[in-house]
Amino acid sequence: MTSTPEKPVPLDANRLPVPLPSSQDRLADWVEAYLAHAVTTAPVSRRAQRRDLGRFLGFMIREEGTDLRPRWTPRLTRAFLDWMISAVDPAGRRSWSDRTCNRTLAHLKTFARWVHKLAPLPLGDPFEGVHLLPVGAGLEVEKALTPAERRLLLSAADALPDFARRRDRRRLRDAARPARKGARPLRDRAILYTLIETGMRRAAAVRLDLEGVDFDRAELSVVEKGGHRHVYAISDEGLAAIRRYVAEERAGDADHWQSPALFLAPAGWPGGLGRLSPTIVSAVWAKACRHAGIAGKSPHSARHAMGRHIIEATGNIAAVQRQLGHRNATYSVQYARITRDELRSVLNRRGE
Repeated sequence: MTSTPEKPVPLDANRLPVPLPSSQDRLADWVEAYLAHAVTTAPVSRRAQRRDLGRFLGFMIREEGTDLRPRWTPRLTRAFLDWMISAVDPAGRRSWSDRTCNRTLAHLKTFARWVHKLAPLPLGDPFEGVHLLPVGAGLEVEKALTPAERRLLLSAADALPDFARRRDRRRLRDAARPARKGARPLRDRAILYTLIETGMRRAAAVRLDLEGVDFDRAELSVVEKGGHRHVYAISDEGLAAIRRYVAEERAGDADHWQSPALFLAPAGWPGGLGRLSPTIVSAVWAKACRHAGIAGKSPHSARHAMGRHIIEATGNIAAVQRQLGHRNATYSVQYARITRDELRSVLNRRGE
């Protein structure tokens, strides 16, 4: 039994629960009202929603010549999805991944329901028959650090104290070259060891406090995304890097900032309260990658590498979930996936 479309209701802006900027019934005005009165997420999420909704409005204006609300139909939503899937950049690559398409659709669907509830559209819910793209958890384990890259990065981390020394060899020929002002090589070394030897997210490393380091149990307790506290196990090497930083380099900065953060900015650093930003962690990672000759790997690559390492060492999905703090085991299962290169190697060994 097919349902009949809801009859269009004449729009009376004066009777809506939220005020519209104008009475022209344009979706651009509805977007502004939606963001002002219905969206309560963080600013970064609001910006993403504005960008995604703006992408749809631009498409609608190109296709329909207008963004009037009654012109939004399920057929137009499906056309928008098809356009996103097929769009390519000048190099012939897809402009938006399946994940980006799904995020855009999710934001658009929530907006559509809000609009349709306040002023039913002539042809019904514009997401009728429209579904998200069938993608998996997609942790991109192909981007995990390889064992060789891990060794190179840790070697680069160990060399950071030398890289931080002043380069004026002629003037300081007969004396030990001191570290550059503001350089914190032991801190940076400890950050790299923390990321690589725990699988901790970059943002979690920033939130990590000194009191969250249990030197006896070799564990790091930190508030992860979503607000829950997670305990990471850390290797002896990683713990030793943190211990050395705390003993030899952190004290002066701690006296200045009086901050509980484990990793601190140099004393006198302009702005802030001493706690580093995720951007600084990324800069530390990028510097080490340059010294190690590694390209295309982010701090999150260390997290993927830890997941792969635990799977290969134990074959236990629960061990991955426990170390990385996945609330949903589906994400942990992804680390059991085989990469393209591994599959190719297995296939080529059949004739041996």
